Amino acid sequence: MYLYNSASHKKEEFKPNHPDIVKMYTCGPTVYHFAHIGNLRSYIMEDVLEKYLRYAGYNVKRVMNITDVGHLTSDADTGEDKMLKGARREHKTVMEIAQYYTDAFFEDCRKLNIKRPDVVEPATHCIDEYIKIITKLVDTGYAYLAGGNVYFDTSKLERYYVFNDHDAEDLAVGVREGVEEDENKRNKNDFVLWFTKSKFEDQALKWDSPWGVGYPGWHIECSGISMKHLGEDLDIHCGGIDNAFPHHTNEIAQSEAYLGHHWCNYWFHVLHLNTSSGKMSKSKGEFLTVSLLEEKGYDPLVYRFFCLQSHYRKALVFTWENLDNAKTAYEKLTARIAALKEGPAADADGETAQALRAKFKAAMDNDLNTSLGVTALYDVLKAAVSDGTKLTLLGEFDQVMGLGLLDRAAKKRAQQAARPAGTAGGFTVQGEGDPAVDALVLQRAEAKKAKNFAEADRIRDELKAQGVEITDVPGGAVWKRV
Repeated sequence: MYLYNSASHKKEEFKPNHPDIVKMYTCGPTVYHFAHIGNLRSYIMEDVLEKYLRYAGYNVKRVMNITDVGHLTSDADTGEDKMLKGARREHKTVMEIAQYYTDAFFEDCRKLNIKRPDVVEPATHCIDEYIKIITKLVDTGYAYLAGGNVYFDTSKLERYYVFNDHDAEDLAVGVREGVEEDENKRNKNDFVLWFTKSKFEDQALKWDSPWGVGYPGWHIECSGISMKHLGEDLDIHCGGIDNAFPHHTNEIAQSEAYLGHHWCNYWFHVLHLNTSSGKMSKSKGEFLTVSLLEEKGYDPLVYRFFCLQSHYRKALVFTWENLDNAKTAYEKLTARIAALKEGPAADADGETAQALRAKFKAAMDNDLNTSLGVTALYDVLKAAVSDGTKLTLLGEFDQVMGLGLLDRAAKKRAQQAARPAGTAGGFTVQGEGDPAVDALVLQRAEAKKAKNFAEADRIRDELKAQGVEITDVPGGAVWKRV
């Protein structure tokens, strides 16, 4: 298996640190508001990665943090705490806001078939871990006190910019959006490990520390939570591409300074979901949520299917037209699966089935190419194997893709059994639950009844071009996709 490593800027063969476990860490949400579907694209792709690792035979332990303190409105340690901002907006306490939006996040994950990580840890539960790390960084000269806060000293590092090299001017005050002058910093790249009462006097959550009453910076939480649950080395660290700098850059700096050795081997970053006006974000008002998709009639798994049709390292453009296209494709796919007859998978271990598995695995081994993974699903439907084998293979592959294919197909079968087939003048149409195809089959029947055989043949050819095979039966017709 090869994964693109953001730190080396190339695909690398995946080799875990330990033969018995893959240690995987995911940057979780800041729970001050609902997650938008751009955020959730990252979690979908990280979910596919975890599920594929398990499918490939690895034992995975995945940890996710919940940021309920310390994430300021600017990722560069300026502005107010996002949690406090959310609490003010809704006239609730910070902890009430955190619990409400944590629950909402995992409800969205459930609808999108995203597995809950093995460990989910709120940042507020690990204050002692942060203090332990910061104390050592101060003692070893990697951190310093200034103006009541504790800062990490980036000048102590041989290389600070891990994911991209920047010119010294890149973070000049007033040049990079979100960076403001902090006179306490020795270097403009330094970042806060611990805020004390000297800043944000109205901060809702504070704890005692060796440096005064205060609260942790955003970056320290992921290092502390990861080390608490996964130890001193990490195989894969996941997040959206916007986390690469400064958040993940700062995580590496503080973690490796604390540990004294290399920390994480593979950095897995998912690119943005964009709208026609650019990157999706809460601040721009382009606030598309799973609930909004449902209100507009979209199954959340249609959005997952939409994401899987593209590669995670490509920016994905969201439009309602693109989502409609994904919905049509998803419904046709599940209709074709619903038309399969359940039975023994007699040739599930045969040469054709093994070749189909190999093709799926090759796609996913190549930097998680979910687009080709989707293609592998259609290859199964077209393969010369029994329906029972097709259902077995589709079920196997969907353990990774998470599209709920067999479940949705079963629901379609139940719906078809509960309603009468399409009829017109005593002519009955039975098919895979596609009204557009039903209508064409009925039009063909009407053309034949009117002895307009040229039109009937034209419609039959049109359906054949769509992959639809019609079988005339007494009193009607049966159609299926082939």
